[in-house]
Amino acid sequence: MSKYKIYTQKPSKVTFDMADGKFDLEMEALSSIDAEIIEVDAKSEDEFIDAVKDADAIIARGRKITRKIIENLSSCKVIAMGGVGTDTIDVHAATQHNIPVTNVPDTFIEEVADHAMMLILATFRRLLVQDRMSRDGRWEEGRPALSTLPRLYGLTLGFISFGHVARLTSQRAAPFGVRMLAYDPYIEELKMSEYGVEPVSFMELLKRSDIVSMHAPSTTEARHMMTTEHFKQMKNDALFINTGRGTTVDEKALINALQNDWIAGAGLDVLETEPPSPDNPLLKMDNVIITPHVASASLRMGPETRRRVGQELTLVLSGRWPRTCVNPHVLPHTNLIRWQPFSMERGPGAG
Repeated sequence: MSKYKIYTQKPSKVTFDMADGKFDLEMEALSSIDAEIIEVDAKSEDEFIDAVKDADAIIARGRKITRKIIENLSSCKVIAMGGVGTDTIDVHAATQHNIPVTNVPDTFIEEVADHAMMLILATFRRLLVQDRMSRDGRWEEGRPALSTLPRLYGLTLGFISFGHVARLTSQRAAPFGVRMLAYDPYIEELKMSEYGVEPVSFMELLKRSDIVSMHAPSTTEARHMMTTEHFKQMKNDALFINTGRGTTVDEKALINALQNDWIAGAGLDVLETEPPSPDNPLLKMDNVIITPHVASASLRMGPETRRRVGQELTLVLSGRWPRTCVNPHVLPHTNLIRWQPFSMERGPGAG
């Protein structure tokens, strides 16, 4: 019998992060402390609780880790999440029960920054419309359609939140000659200045930016940051890009903004409801580019994320502090040794 038992919900379908069910990558670290990972094929929350109540750790996957689940854990020492956002975990309840919650915020930020830059360029140059014209025998319409647009050089790109992904995106955008602004009340202005980015208020960013790029995390404070009021503050020829979280945007307001020409277009990797309903108006708009929440995807992302989950679990179960903890204020109430903590300027899910 293993010393430590780690439980996780068996997914109902193949997942990008732990598709094989063997957990060999997680066990690279966990095997050193005599731990095992057990999949639970629970059909209900109560069934899951019955199976995991004596767990030493939980991997949050395939099921929301609710307050009810957390309150029924008798000896859980850590809940690990194999991604950035921890909105599927009741972090507040975990904190109240002195359980550290870990995430993996730094293994795929390069990919997300690449994707954000791709959406900025593709949306700005109307890539899908131009592609459709080429395929539909409307070759001669392509140049006139773009001849009404300004050049990218000299335009203003505004970042809502200036965490890791936004910073890398600013580095990619700088050679294109854009001016850059950022709104982030959690980041020092000097940090923005290091990247050639001007710190401004939220409303000033919306009014001045030709392209607004959303990177805010999925938190209570950030929910529906963008509403009708905010889209109306933007320029009529401005673009809205979102590679952060869909919940940061009131999607009905975004749809209205596009339908009423309050803004000119959008590039979205995330939506408020995923996958979207087939009748979602965004799917039928020529001035909207949508990708299926894939900004972080790459050959490296899945394996490295799984390894990090194993490493974080190993650290906590062996009495040390994890590299990335989204609720570090549990520290005074635990017996963990603070071991080389990972420093983050922002809260969970920052991008």
